[in-house]
Amino acid sequence: MKFFNLLKKELAELINTQMIVSLIAVVALFMVMGNIMTTTVEEAVKSEYTINISDRDNTEFTAKLFDTLSGGGAKVNVINTEGDDYAQILEDAGKSAMVIIPEGFTAAIENGEAPELISVASMKSSAMMSNLSNSNSGALEFISNCISDTFAEMSGLTPEDVALINSPVTVMENTVVNGKSAAIDTDTIMNKISMQSMILPIVVFVLIMMTSQMLMSAIANEKIDKTLETLLSAPVSRTAILGSKMLAAAIVALLNAVCYMFAFSKFMSGAEGSISDDMAGMAVTDFLPVDKAMEQLGLTLGIGDYILVGVQLFVTIMICLSVSLILGSLISDTKQAQTMIMPLMFMALIPYIISMFADVNSLPMALRIVVYAIPFTHTFSAIPNLSFGNTAVFFGGLAYQIVVLAVCLFFALRLFKSDKILTASFNFGQKSRFRRKKSAAEEE
Repeated sequence: MKFFNLLKKELAELINTQMIVSLIAVVALFMVMGNIMTTTVEEAVKSEYTINISDRDNTEFTAKLFDTLSGGGAKVNVINTEGDDYAQILEDAGKSAMVIIPEGFTAAIENGEAPELISVASMKSSAMMSNLSNSNSGALEFISNCISDTFAEMSGLTPEDVALINSPVTVMENTVVNGKSAAIDTDTIMNKISMQSMILPIVVFVLIMMTSQMLMSAIANEKIDKTLETLLSAPVSRTAILGSKMLAAAIVALLNAVCYMFAFSKFMSGAEGSISDDMAGMAVTDFLPVDKAMEQLGLTLGIGDYILVGVQLFVTIMICLSVSLILGSLISDTKQAQTMIMPLMFMALIPYIISMFADVNSLPMALRIVVYAIPFTHTFSAIPNLSFGNTAVFFGGLAYQIVVLAVCLFFALRLFKSDKILTASFNFGQKSRFRRKKSAAEEE
């Protein structure tokens, strides 16, 4: 009964209005960002079918070219322009991109020469999606295809001959994973997995930083306010005190994890869904849909897999909390918490960066052992290991994390059961107690 009262007290201190408001704000923020990403991608993809053209050649051929472009699904905006001040031309037309057909364009084609096109596009930021709508790549590709057809007709080639020249072979790409194959290219599968696997590392990194800071600051404040000394002198088991603190912090961390994963999934689904829907109409292939292909390859995770990931996430949080409790007992004020969190931050940052750019299992053996020695690495690579059937690596990592947790809990409990929890501290450049006494004695 005393344990649950302590747990209720710790939860009441950790779950406050500020935390709830911040979680709601995070979820709302990422949902809005997901909608913005969806709108941006849709506008960018659609804008590639709108071609702004300035026809300075003004011949029957260019008029026929516009009809061909319109028949191919492009919206053609013909704009009259003069001069070579391209910045002023775009500003006067109110456009972000334009293709200019110079005078002599048709004559060059009739002479069998490669005609010249002038492409003008504005750049207003370094954001990839924002500049996608300012590109002339789609317009130039449309025009090039039309010019190729014209040259083919002049050479007496049929449309079938042109299609065969442009695509001399038909490639049927297949991807194989753990003995299972599906008719889809590997790039599509990797993009899908990368989008799905991006959420967990971000959530884990944020939680490690947040829970460490939260518990360290709580221990430091209790030491400063003398509430920890009062609590330890109460007729309550110190094991119960330690357990209530860690369990309360774990519950709060898992609550944050659920909210963050929900928020990130909404953001990623908004971006991924809009890209998939828009690109689906542009690709002409006989490949399987991505979701069906991933299911056929065995890359989809079931409920049991997500439960295992959740268990590993919980063990990771408990390791973080036990280490934070030990480090938090060594600080004498909340300012030092920023310094003491550095070891945990680097332990989380190294596997986080590696998991974003490389497969840990593909690293050289020596480097792989060093990276896997960091307990947080196993959580960052949990979803890829389960997806690609590396169950031995996953369960080995989980067992290793449990051993690390047991060791950390042993030292945390040993520290908490002694009076060192009240007196232990790092001085960070200050004189130790022995040196202060020695200096005082010399002065006397």
